[in-house]
Amino acid sequence: MDLNYTAEDLAFRDTVRAFLDANLPADLQQKVRMHLRLQKDDYVRWHRIAAKQGWAAPAWPVEYGGPGWNATQRHIWEEECARAGTPPILPFGINMVAPVIMAFANEAQKAYYLPRILSCEDWWCQGYSEPGAGSDLASLKTTAERVGEHYIVNGQKTWTTLGQHADMIFCLVRTDSGVRKQEGISFLLIDMKTPGITVRPIIMLDEDHEVNEVFFDNVKVPLENLVGKENKGWTYAKYLLGHERTGIAAVGRSKRELLFLKKVASEHLKHGKPLLQDPLFAAKVANLEIELMALETTVLRVITQDSHAPGPEASMLKVRGSEIQQWLTELMVEALGPNALPFDTDYLDGSAEHALSGDDAAAPLAGYYFNFRKTSIYGGSNEIQKNIITQMILGL
Repeated sequence: MDLNYTAEDLAFRDTVRAFLDANLPADLQQKVRMHLRLQKDDYVRWHRIAAKQGWAAPAWPVEYGGPGWNATQRHIWEEECARAGTPPILPFGINMVAPVIMAFANEAQKAYYLPRILSCEDWWCQGYSEPGAGSDLASLKTTAERVGEHYIVNGQKTWTTLGQHADMIFCLVRTDSGVRKQEGISFLLIDMKTPGITVRPIIMLDEDHEVNEVFFDNVKVPLENLVGKENKGWTYAKYLLGHERTGIAAVGRSKRELLFLKKVASEHLKHGKPLLQDPLFAAKVANLEIELMALETTVLRVITQDSHAPGPEASMLKVRGSEIQQWLTELMVEALGPNALPFDTDYLDGSAEHALSGDDAAAPLAGYYFNFRKTSIYGGSNEIQKNIITQMILGL
């Protein structure tokens, strides 16, 4: 594989950079680069700016409103967005449920849901994990019973990211309990405004409301909201998780955070010299950078494969990508030492112009560190991913 960009690739990169320079709002860029908290309006505003350009769904085919980019162009877009400091375009609609709808839904479902996802008219969340059914997802207990023209859904989902904002949730539900657990699962699309749905916040260690519990109490879901065939949802779930795990690698974001780490380590002193000149710390940063370069090469290999469904390689990307993200936050905290301890929620929420500690870069990093402990768990824990790699690649 030739890792050098062609002249056409470089021209495309220049086009993307010009668009970002002209259209990325400065307040959003500042929030992202300084690790401040993003609100719903921030995500929606950037999504719609990108959608107006036709670039909100880089992996979508042209017939569904995508730009028809090749793998290299998609990689350049993601890398340049990360470099510039755009809010992420949330994956739940664009990168997770949309590929399932394209691959397995009927034409009426495609015609209705895909344009609403593309325009961000609908904000989606994911209903997979349950208490007692996280990494062992096939053990889920939320049920959907057919009654007339509806399913009646009862149960609970947990760790539902940004579900407090969601218009729709895609859910795995049990429609047959008399068969092997993987064979009795279906994939439903549920309107979050349906009576019987309750969303309760889970406040995390960084004091942010990012995840939720979602309860279903005799929730009526029309039969036409079933994607594909009843009891075949496990197939669709695995397809979706492959797309999620590839995205978790987040190479572009990690490259931006590596630059931030180097900046912080250059500004903070150890024995009168910048920390980045300390041989031990410099070696840690260099080792991390080498691992990130290797991950980027692996991502390029995976996305350029002639396949629409990521295979076990997605598990490799998920494991290493999440480890690198955690490693970055650890080195940031190490670089700042005691300065990383203050936790200024007013500054994080944007209600204060500067951190009380006087160090705007340091103020968010304790919360940032704690938040990134979760990356090795969501999308299927890294331990489970290693089992997948062992079984599907090594044949053990």
